[in-house]
Amino acid sequence: MPNSVFEEVNLFFDAAADRLGLEDGLRQMLKRPWRELLVQVPVRMDDGRVNVFNGFRVQHNGARGPYKGGVRFHPNADLEEVRALASLMTWKTALAGLPYGGAKGGVQVDPGQLSTGELNRLTRRYTQNIEHLIGPNRDIPAPDLGTNAQTMAWMMDAYGLSNGHSPAVVTGKPVEMGGSLGRQSATGRGVSYVLSSVSEDLKLDPSKTRVAIQGFGNVGFWAAKLIEEMGYIVTAVSGVDGGAYNSKGIDVKSLGEHQENTGGISGFTGGEPISNQELLELECDVLIPAAIDNVITEDNASLVQASLILEAANHPITPEADQLLNERKVLILPDILVNAGGVIVSYFEWTQNLQEFRWEEERVNQELKKTILRSYQEVRDRTGGGLITPRSASFQIGVERVAHVVQLRGFV
Repeated sequence: MPNSVFEEVNLFFDAAADRLGLEDGLRQMLKRPWRELLVQVPVRMDDGRVNVFNGFRVQHNGARGPYKGGVRFHPNADLEEVRALASLMTWKTALAGLPYGGAKGGVQVDPGQLSTGELNRLTRRYTQNIEHLIGPNRDIPAPDLGTNAQTMAWMMDAYGLSNGHSPAVVTGKPVEMGGSLGRQSATGRGVSYVLSSVSEDLKLDPSKTRVAIQGFGNVGFWAAKLIEEMGYIVTAVSGVDGGAYNSKGIDVKSLGEHQENTGGISGFTGGEPISNQELLELECDVLIPAAIDNVITEDNASLVQASLILEAANHPITPEADQLLNERKVLILPDILVNAGGVIVSYFEWTQNLQEFRWEEERVNQELKKTILRSYQEVRDRTGGGLITPRSASFQIGVERVAHVVQLRGFV
């Protein structure tokens, strides 16, 4: 049994490598991160104390292009988690056909406990400590759990103090600073595009399809909003403080306004209160985990009633649970396919920065749809009509593409 989330992710990699017949040396090169950096992040707090946080940047593989991956601020953002997420970025960017490698960054901190000034100082010190690893053609951070466009603005500014004006050093920035139109909704929009396509393949009627979404942050909100606009019935949504259930459908706009006004879902009158765990076990057609990793495990997999799962979060299903769900013929579309909308539009933002030319939002959304649905179709074709799972197909495509470029470059 795997001892860490990195080992769990590598179970999926190993299965793909076995099917592709990769030789041991190449397999080890692809599995292990190329570079890992641990930094101390001392921050002067508002009360005058100095707190020291652990920061990380893991560059997993750069064969296909500059390293690409988000920075998360979270108490559980330790080295093992960051390694796992960096690995997933390698396969995600390859599957999407983007000229990137995979990386991830993190600081072990609860951002909700810090003031805006403390977060600003934390971000700038972290950026200074990893500055020698990042750059527009080296490694391009982006927002992730606990970070946002403001965080990227601070990172861009901190990097620019030493390197000059460099908007392409990060993506997910405010539009006013070179960010792309459509970036904020990109991950949730990608989820909606994939759901629409798989619904066509499965002949699902949106007006009769019940969707439950765990997580109501940026990804969950936009997924819920866009899926509702497509005619699906969003029966349940949950956040960190619990959730709401309404068999006739949640009013996503009202829920979003409630969360903006109160800071959470608790107290929303448009549905019955439910817990995050209860949401995963609801009777529904489609389940979208859009919060954190490892929420569906071997302990609760048998209680999941959905017949279709779209992984909008990173690694929300453990390998043991994945196997149990596959045995029950639950169709799972994996994270490296479903939530790739964010990195796809990050790529568009990066290219706009390099060209110093802005795309209209309509073009961004059109290109996102074309790119993510091409990936979906490639995964669907690789499954061979159900001979292998979409997760196996996704990892095979990603690993195959990275392995091919590693060999072309003459690394092995």
